[in-house]
Amino acid sequence: MKSKYRVHRFKISMAEDQSRLEQFLNNLEGEVAAIIPNIALDIMWKHRVNFLFIVEKLE
Repeated sequence: MKSKYRVHRFKISMAEDQSRLEQFLNNLEGEVAAIIPNIALDIMWKHRVNFLFIVEKLE
């Protein structure tokens, strides 16, 4: 049986969106296969995560 996957792009502010991310993950239909952060450079070479790719494995 082939597995199917769905990729979600979740825009996030790491300091403020913990509860929104938790709610999103709890409302997924399938199993979370991976969470991939996109790390960007900010002012003065400061790193920040501006969005996540969330890979969902569907049944």
